[in-house]
Amino acid sequence: MTPEVLLEKFDQLAEAPNAVAKMRELVLQLAVEGRLTEPRDVDESIESFLQRIWADGSDSRSELLEGQKAQPFAIPAHWRWVVLAEIADFSIGKTPPRGDSRYWFPEDHSWVSIADMTHYGTITGTKEGVSTLAAEKIFRHRFAEPGSILMSFKLTIGKVARTLTRCFHNEAIIALNPPEPELANYLFRFLPVFAALQTTNNAIKGSTLNKALLTLMPIALPPLAEQVRIVAKVDELMGFCDRLEIQQQERDTRHAALARASLARFADEPTPANLNFLFHKNYTVPPTDLRRSVLNLAVRGKLVPQDPDEEPAAALLARIARCPRPRRAKEYEPVLFDEAPYDLPSSWEWARLGAISITSDSGWSPQCLSEARSGTDWGVLKVSAVSWGVFKPEENKALPPGKAGRPNCEVHAGDFLLSRANTEELVARSVVVDQTPPRLIMSDKIVRFTFPEDIDKAYVNLANSSDYSRAFFAQHASGTSSSMKNVGREVMCNLPIPLPPLAEQRRIVTKVGQLMGLIDQLETKLADSRNTVAKLLEAVVADLAA
Repeated sequence: MTPEVLLEKFDQLAEAPNAVAKMRELVLQLAVEGRLTEPRDVDESIESFLQRIWADGSDSRSELLEGQKAQPFAIPAHWRWVVLAEIADFSIGKTPPRGDSRYWFPEDHSWVSIADMTHYGTITGTKEGVSTLAAEKIFRHRFAEPGSILMSFKLTIGKVARTLTRCFHNEAIIALNPPEPELANYLFRFLPVFAALQTTNNAIKGSTLNKALLTLMPIALPPLAEQVRIVAKVDELMGFCDRLEIQQQERDTRHAALARASLARFADEPTPANLNFLFHKNYTVPPTDLRRSVLNLAVRGKLVPQDPDEEPAAALLARIARCPRPRRAKEYEPVLFDEAPYDLPSSWEWARLGAISITSDSGWSPQCLSEARSGTDWGVLKVSAVSWGVFKPEENKALPPGKAGRPNCEVHAGDFLLSRANTEELVARSVVVDQTPPRLIMSDKIVRFTFPEDIDKAYVNLANSSDYSRAFFAQHASGTSSSMKNVGREVMCNLPIPLPPLAEQRRIVTKVGQLMGLIDQLETKLADSRNTVAKLLEAVVADLAA
């Protein structure tokens, strides 16, 4: 395994999700399985190394623990499975009582918690410290010496760091002091791998290892000289992955800037030539951004050409104003010049939603069952039925047995519906009902608008989905929590709508439908491409790891 091999494979896989992270995992996996370096005849044997570090008379540890050793995977014949307690002394920390000032004094002794650690980092101490009294009474001077390995074994299991100064640590951290510096470097690099194995193999609950599991944590151990070569090779490959990650981030940043520039260019001048920039071979504009751009172009009069022979929107509005309305129907003021967020084509007009609609009504929210209705029983629609751009009749709750529905609140095909209560992102989203089963009624959080024949409801739905409408409702919604905002019917009726002539409304709806279909196809192709690359990455990783 060489950097060249990884580079050759990575060039094929750079588009895969988390490609660099998976390469890092592969390097560590190959390292601890003994497939990253080759043995040498001159190396001290693992048996000799173990006897040497047990020369203090504690070699009985091997016999006592031999029958309890786990062997999670195969290793080379010249390696040995050991447990952590055989090769490193470790101690578990403590935390002095927080409320007792006798035990906390920053100038005395450094104090470390998991939050102070970074993976494969070094620790010089923190602002907090413990007093000499705490060191003597609570820790009994059981501190971590400079160069000790700290490892978390609760919550974030396997997080490791090295100490630069003497320090104390809390009860979620162990301090290890291996007898050989080369062994310390090996354990520092691979303890997270073995801690993860111990966690997985023992199905740890609550993300916590205990002292017994730490004692018996299996470690795949090569001879000392090979440990040194493995650590050097891993550091070399991790440095290579670092460079790849930087290159990938720089590439992604460039591509994102190019995509934004291409999108802005097309928005300013939506010509076929500029459209080609949105589908460049080296980068892709995100489908979500494409959809937003299409909508915003549509409601600015830039998506289809204007026809000077068509009746202008001003005449259309005058005819709508003469339509019969319910008694005491409110009249809405024209949209003032300084209210208009952008300029419109000369044949268009700004008009409030209430001025171009005939009626509006909301539904009924009785106490319902938690489950959806069965068959053709009466059901009350939830706001999620009208929140996602398409009508979802299955999003309903059943009325209790014996409670009759309200036919006047029943939803019908062709209804234009808005939600008046939802999250900040989804409040006042709208749909035009295509088809619907019978006996589904609006809740009181859903508002229905009716329009004259001079208004294409599908176009109003597009206008309501544009960035300006979203910003308008965000500005006028009530409620302190972003998870539940409310928009009153009066606010809805005051929404400014950019209104084109009727024939152009219909052309816009048709063109948006065509473009959204193309974007859907693009999104499917992108998802298929990413899935293909991800599967290729898995196959290459499996091949390299075999």
